[in-house]
Amino acid sequence: MTRAVLSLGSNLGDRIGHLRAVVADLGPALVAASPVFETAPWGVTDQPDFLNAVLIADDPARDAWDWLRHGQALETASGRVREQRWGPRTLDVDIVQVDGRDGPVLSDDPELLLPHPGTPGRATVLLPWLAADPGAVLHGHGPVGDLLGRLGPDGCDGVHRRDDLPLRPGGPR
Repeated sequence: MTRAVLSLGSNLGDRIGHLRAVVADLGPALVAASPVFETAPWGVTDQPDFLNAVLIADDPARDAWDWLRHGQALETASGRVREQRWGPRTLDVDIVQVDGRDGPVLSDDPELLLPHPGTPGRATVLLPWLAADPGAVLHGHGPVGDLLGRLGPDGCDGVHRRDDLPLRPGGPR
C-alpha cells in the first residue's frame, strides 16, 4: 500500500469543481480530505485567489511515480496549461509526500522531489493538512503543527477557511 498526501489548488474556472473532481476521481482510495481554504496567490501575485485543499489517499496499486502521473493527468483533464511558473491554473496537484510499504519515499529526482520541498514554509499546504490529519508529520521536518507554528504570527495571513465550500457537495467531506 502507498499513502500519498496530495495538495490541491485552483484559481481559474470552476475552482471548487476542479477540486471536487479530484475527490470524486480518488473514490474509495480517499482516506481524508481537508476543508477548503481560500488563499492569496504566492509568487505571481497579480492573479485570482486560490482554493486549496489537502487529500490523503491510499492505493496499493500506486507508487510515488504513479501518484505523480495521476496528478498530472487530472491537471490535464481540468484544462491546465503551463505557461508561467506560479501562474494561474485550473488545477495544481502536488505530491507532498508518499509512504510506501517500507516507509517514507524520498526522491531527489527533479521531476519528483519528495517530500515536496516547499511544504515546510507554505501555510496553504500546512493548514489544510493539519485539518485533515491533526497528527501529520512531514518526513525529515517534523510535526506539521510545529512547522505551522514556525511560520510566525504573519505566516497564515491571506489563508482563510471556507466551510461554505465543502469538497463533497452536501457535506463536509
